[in-house]
Formats: sequence, C-alpha cells, structure tokens
Amino acid sequence: MSKLILFNKPYGVICQFSPDEKHKSLAEFIDIKEVYPAGRLDHDSEGLLLLTDDGKLQNKISHPKNKMPKTYWVQVDGDITETALEKLRKGVELKDGTTKPALAKKINSPENLWPRDPPIRYRKDIPTSWIELTIKEGKNRQVRRMTAAAGFPTLRLIRCQIGEWSLTGIEQGKYTITNV
Repeated sequence: MSKLILFNKPYGVICQFSPDEKHKSLAEFIDIKEVYPAGRLDHDSEGLLLLTDDGKLQNKISHPKNKMPKTYWVQVDGDITETALEKLRKGVELKDGTTKPALAKKINSPENLWPRDPPIRYRKDIPTSWIELTIKEGKNRQVRRMTAAAGFPTLRLIRCQIGEWSLTGIEQGKYTITNV
C-alpha cells in the first residue's frame, strides 16, 4: 500500500528535504523517511503539497501528460474584472506559449485563512481581490505569470486542491497521511 502525505506548505518553505541557507526545508515539518514531493510549489507559494513513497503515483500526480487539475486561491492586486477572468478562461499568451484554458472565478476571501508571514503588501488606494483558478498544466510560475498577463499581478498564491486531494482541515505547517 502506498503512502500519500497531504502537507499544508507555509510561505518561505522550499520543496526539498535538504537544508538550504535561505529557506526552511520540508525536513523541518515532515519527519517521515523515503517520501518525495509529487510536483512542487515555489518558496513564495503556500498550500497543498503532496508527497509519496510510490514512484508511479508520484508520476501520475506530477507529470503534465496526466493533466491532473490543480486549484489555487489567488489574491491579486486590484479589483479583478470579468474581462480579465475571461482571458484566464480562454488562455493567456506567455513568453513560452499560450496557456491552456483555465477555470477562473472571483471569490470572497477563503474562510479560515491563516495569516501569511510576512504579510502581503497593501496599498491604501488599490484594492485586492481573490480568484479561484484551476489549471491542468504546470509551467514554471504559471499562475503568477497568467494573472500578470491578465493585468492583475499575484500578491498571494495558495494551492488548495490537486485532483481529488484537498487542503481542507489541514493547518498550516501540518500534514495528514493517507494510504492509497
């Protein structure tokens, strides 16, 4: 039976177990041997990271050809417009090609959201808004580049779901284990 770990990765943590001079690593949060991340989240992104001891499962989750949907809560700079959301839904042009169509909708601030440390920058005269964005590909820093291309740069990025697995009920910096 394979082990699957659902970890709520805090801001500033890198997706590797080896120590790093600048950032905390997974080893500071997960004390289980022989598990490896299935995909990654940049150090400045938060939320759901899956780890497993099963190479086939790791490939199923992380390989782009499998088109595993990944859903993010994204706080953007400005009050996002329907026009910008429609751009995200159709796919936006990036330097490395056009993204595949995404599911995108404006949402209220997610419930029970933990404070970010350090907090995002707020500007007195510019509002922020939240969107929920689901993609089925994984280009480098794709969500950040997509929202910027739509005219609304990302301030905070939280992955809340990968396929059937969700962040629900997992506190920041904690994990749950399931057998698959």
